[in-house]
Amino acid sequence: MDEPLSSPTNPDLPADTQVQAPPVDSAAAGESLPPNAPDRLPGSVAWLGYGGLAPFLALAAGAVAAGMHADFCRAALFSYAAVILSFVGALHWGIALAAPQMEARQRAGLFGWSVVPALVAWPALLVYAEPATFILMGGFIAHYWQDVRLVRKTAAQSLLPGWYLPLRLQLTVVACICIAAGGLGGSA
Repeated sequence: MDEPLSSPTNPDLPADTQVQAPPVDSAAAGESLPPNAPDRLPGSVAWLGYGGLAPFLALAAGAVAAGMHADFCRAALFSYAAVILSFVGALHWGIALAAPQMEARQRAGLFGWSVVPALVAWPALLVYAEPATFILMGGFIAHYWQDVRLVRKTAAQSLLPGWYLPLRLQLTVVACICIAAGGLGGSA
């Protein structure tokens, strides 16, 4: 077995539960995601993750501009945020399916949590801007903390790469700032 690796990008995991994985070459065809890849975020994941922030940034700017399209941009921002919030829950469903060694109770909890983000996101589309802002931000923050719990509970199985939580934190922070700016800034 390889020597344990302490990942500076994931301080939430105990050093003895992290395993060394081969570096990921983002230019290679058939790019794979090895368990707990220490520090290297795959290029495709970076493009998709950070690229997914573009609508947040553009729509928040449009909502704050307070022009004649501000209300449209705000509604589009909240719709996009609701879709993305619904999407992030899928990881928990996937882990519950893909980890046969997991206890039935833990698996049921992951299945249950995986639908919560969608159940939080949908009502945010039915209320005014201010409550929608806080509902969506709360959903993203709560889901990030659920991801932290998931990584801690599954660290021994190396189900998630070491770059996952730092990426999720960055994406969550930017999404929440955009939701706050677009929802509370400009004319609501």
